[in-house]
Amino acid sequence: MDGFGYLQPSPEYQLKRLLAAGAPSLYQLGPVFRAGETGRQHNPEFVMLEWYRLGYSDVELMKEVADLVDRTLGPSEYRTLAYADVVSLAADPLAAPVNIRPRELLDLRYAAGIEALGPGRYFITDYPSDQAALARLRAEDASLAARFELVVDGVELANGYHELGDADELRRRFQRDLDVRRSAGQHQPAIDARFLAAMEAGLPDCAGVALGFDRLLMLQLGAKDLAEAMAFPAGRA
Repeated sequence: MDGFGYLQPSPEYQLKRLLAAGAPSLYQLGPVFRAGETGRQHNPEFVMLEWYRLGYSDVELMKEVADLVDRTLGPSEYRTLAYADVVSLAADPLAAPVNIRPRELLDLRYAAGIEALGPGRYFITDYPSDQAALARLRAEDASLAARFELVVDGVELANGYHELGDADELRRRFQRDLDVRRSAGQHQPAIDARFLAAMEAGLPDCAGVALGFDRLLMLQLGAKDLAEAMAFPAGRA
């Protein structure tokens, strides 16, 4: 409807447009919104810290993320696991709804694998190419995405990419997502033309990461529920 829009789930598009316009490495700390996510580790409105480093790869950015977490929670060791290794940790057979799609089943197995990791700090890497989202594919192996996730004591804390700047490939990925939404009978938002125009103008080589600030605070406090780290969670907003 004219005059109305959407609550922002991430500042990613706007930050990348600034980078394409010549901005230096940058960050944003502020509220974002995800509909339908309420629970022990989820709230519809939360605070996200998102930043981009020019000239960084995903591997280099992982070191900076670890440094931030160590400064907040205290130093600790980090393990790096491949996505396939995490999926293999899921109990087999995994109870799943009838007629579930293969990708949805894989997502369930991944979530179960995260739970099976137990305490510790883990970087998950080597995501399959169909889960690249807005990450580029690895130059040495195009079947894998240049993407990582940080899990701390079972909490999915940060998600980062070596960013894809190829506007044509981004357009193809957006269209595939719309095709999936169409087949599922879901709403199909318009592709962001301004974002694609900025990518056509040229996104500099960079890596970016989004970190759940409330979840980091929850871990620092030793809390078990995200609501304990928020002033106005959904239950008392």
